[in-house]
Amino acid sequence: MLIGYARVSTEDQNLDLQVDALTKVGCEKIFNDKDSRTSFSRPGLLEALEYLREGDTLVIWKLDRLGGKTKNLLELFDSLQQRNINLKSIKDSIDTGSAMGKLFFHFSSALAEFEIDILRERTRAGLAAARARGRLGGRPKSLNENQKQQALDLYYSKKHTVNSICETLNISKGTFYNYLKQERGLNGKRIKESP
Repeated sequence: MLIGYARVSTEDQNLDLQVDALTKVGCEKIFNDKDSRTSFSRPGLLEALEYLREGDTLVIWKLDRLGGKTKNLLELFDSLQQRNINLKSIKDSIDTGSAMGKLFFHFSSALAEFEIDILRERTRAGLAAARARGRLGGRPKSLNENQKQQALDLYYSKKHTVNSICETLNISKGTFYNYLKQERGLNGKRIKESP
């Protein structure tokens, strides 16, 4: 039996492309997840793995739908192999039902991780080059020092609510409380938030 699994990385993305491809190759049942790329909470994958029986094939649209780390993919592949379950990736043309498919799976998963590592290296190099040119990266500061002091002065005058200060200066309450913590030198101690 062909059992499909589809995953997108965010709630905004759509599963239709993957589900259509899985249906077209003959998957009788399809499980799915919508999660962040870094999240390992994949109830749909766990359900699919529980549903699979000896002789079945887990079908995915692309290898990266199972995860990016070679170690994780190999562990999953070994687990499937021990249960006599094949893995088929439509886009990668992998079918572990054959010796060549098994070899190609190992090669493809190593290449997928290599690609992720190269991307990380390029990102780090780009950030280092930007820092060398005086750009720090990250989110720009919401307020300059004078505006920060103005926000704190308004707060300590006790004539304004935190909400009105935040609306006036166009900042979030979280940003305001971070400024307050910095000013008080509390290093992350909880401040009782007022409206």
